[in-house]
Amino acid sequence: MSIKFTILGCGYSMGVPRIDGYFGKCNPKNKKNYRTRCSALITSSNENILIDSSPDLKSQLIFNKVKNINKVFYTHSHGDQTHGINDLRVFYLKSKKRLPVYADKNTTRYLLKTFKYCFLNTNEYPPILKLNKLKKIHNFQINHENLKIQSVPVKHGKINSICYIINNKCAYASDVSKIYDKDLSKFLNLKYLIIDCLRYSFHYSHYNLESVLKLIDIIKPKKTILTNLNNEMDYSELKKKLPKNVTPAYDGLSFYI
Repeated sequence: MSIKFTILGCGYSMGVPRIDGYFGKCNPKNKKNYRTRCSALITSSNENILIDSSPDLKSQLIFNKVKNINKVFYTHSHGDQTHGINDLRVFYLKSKKRLPVYADKNTTRYLLKTFKYCFLNTNEYPPILKLNKLKKIHNFQINHENLKIQSVPVKHGKINSICYIINNKCAYASDVSKIYDKDLSKFLNLKYLIIDCLRYSFHYSHYNLESVLKLIDIIKPKKTILTNLNNEMDYSELKKKLPKNVTPAYDGLSFYI
């Protein structure tokens, strides 16, 4: 089965440029420095599985010509991963079916509290989404072939986020400061690792460049793509500092698993 993975957005919580137009150290003449907030897409046959609904979701889907979403998986509850949720309404209007959403317990509580109208009947609008328990492994049959999505909790500062591993080949961890030692074996033999690299200096809830390169030396994926990049991380300057098998992400970057 041919599975396409697309990085819809690779920017940190404020995006690049920020809302006030500030690019930081990123060269505005390089289109790869224009970064929307993190989300991603798994495409198999005619099915699209979204990872996170960033505040920039509408522009991301239009830019990538995505006409339909079939499922949504959430990594965690922070606003830069969830606050585009209302834009999922169009897919309910098209199908007249509630869109399946998968999230861990903490994210589920946050979604129900903050976006109750999306999940429960109200006097004004029907619910558009249906919450499902996030399992360690989800197996989906698409055109008689299997798509496996494994969820692995990873440390993200004071909370856990979820890393998703697709068909044992591609891991996506957009917000992470540490992969727990007990889970490192799950990250061996990866074809692709897409992972948080917020900035050059230390941050308590994100990998920085030094720490992520140490991780790469341990798990040795064939190719690593750095995401969740802030406005210090100019694409061209960062790329000069990286080994050949490591590259910065950019919005719209896609590959086949």
